[in-house]
Amino acid sequence: MNWVRVASSAQVSAQPLAVTVAGAPLVLLRPEPGGPVVAFADRCPHRLVPLSAGTFAGGVLRCSYHGWEFDPGGACVAIPSNPPGTAVPPRAALPEGPAVREDAGEVWVRREDVTAPAPVGVLSNVDPGLARAWHPVALLSELPCRATLLGEELDVSVAADGVRVEPAPHATAVRWGLVWVAPAAPLVALFDDPDTEDAAYVGAWLPPARTNVSAGIVADNFLDVAHFPFVHAGTFGAGEERVVAPYTMDTGDDGCRSVQEQWFDNPEDPGVAAGIRPARQRRRATYVHRAPFQLMLRLEELDAGAVKTILFFAQPETLTSTRIYTKMLLHGIGGVADPGPDVVAREVAFEEAVLAEDLALQATMTLPGLPLRHRDELHVRADRLGVALRRTLARYRTTP
Repeated sequence: MNWVRVASSAQVSAQPLAVTVAGAPLVLLRPEPGGPVVAFADRCPHRLVPLSAGTFAGGVLRCSYHGWEFDPGGACVAIPSNPPGTAVPPRAALPEGPAVREDAGEVWVRREDVTAPAPVGVLSNVDPGLARAWHPVALLSELPCRATLLGEELDVSVAADGVRVEPAPHATAVRWGLVWVAPAAPLVALFDDPDTEDAAYVGAWLPPARTNVSAGIVADNFLDVAHFPFVHAGTFGAGEERVVAPYTMDTGDDGCRSVQEQWFDNPEDPGVAAGIRPARQRRRATYVHRAPFQLMLRLEELDAGAVKTILFFAQPETLTSTRIYTKMLLHGIGGVADPGPDVVAREVAFEEAVLAEDLALQATMTLPGLPLRHRDELHVRADRLGVALRRTLARYRTTP
């Protein structure tokens, strides 16, 4: 038999440990002090996030993305977004991992047992099909600059007749203070402006950010409502409901739209401090996706009356780099119709902290793109928006 040393015994504990054997990622775990070591492919069946980024406590291995829980044998014992009593799908179990042995303070796995097939139907940031779409490349305030899109370098500058991009794309536009380009004739029109009411709100851009994952994964995360209690526990997620209530959705070739009513904690509402309203309040969340990577979220606080609209755009730069642009439109925050600079700065800082939590998780991810084949991931009821996203983006995938 072909045994491969993967760690020293001292390195393996109840803290999940990531190792690699012949290019395949594995997670090692010692569920009980002094007990045997177990090994599994280092991917949660749900969104293929590394389980080594999770935690082991209370006898279960918990995925850091959506809180799925697995016992030491690999059986899935909890899917938090599902209502109590919902049966766990058989595919939710972790595939059997390789045999493990310990000898003289070293941990070994059997090489022939190691299998971790990568998803094959992924949409990467450099798929040629994405040329048939509008993409942001820079804020107007950044010009002149050099930008990267779909693996190609662009020079973006201000000219007498507007914005100039070299090499010249099929089309160029300016909207929301962003420069947009369509390298080839786009399949879908550029995202509509926010409605007249939203457009009049106080606006502010977050500083552009970068992530190592693809723009498709960034868009999927933005539309996902089940990760809040886990990824965003340090900002707003601790008070979020874990069970995702059923929601309606409209879909089309150009994207999707969903309106959801949610409960949330709103301690910043002045009415809470004044004893007028409880801290637990209702909000209406409207999610809009326009292909390929244009997104909007409108959060209406139904009890306090405040509105926060977030425009969110992803620029596919290279195989391992996506630039993120975020603009906020604010109304009634802090009980004031037109929030002042101090309130706007506070909201921007908060949204930056929320984004940083997403980026920290994404830093652990190694997928080359967004999986589009349903059998590569396990979808549950809460994932309806993500499934719709994948169907829409399938139009842009051309690589085998």
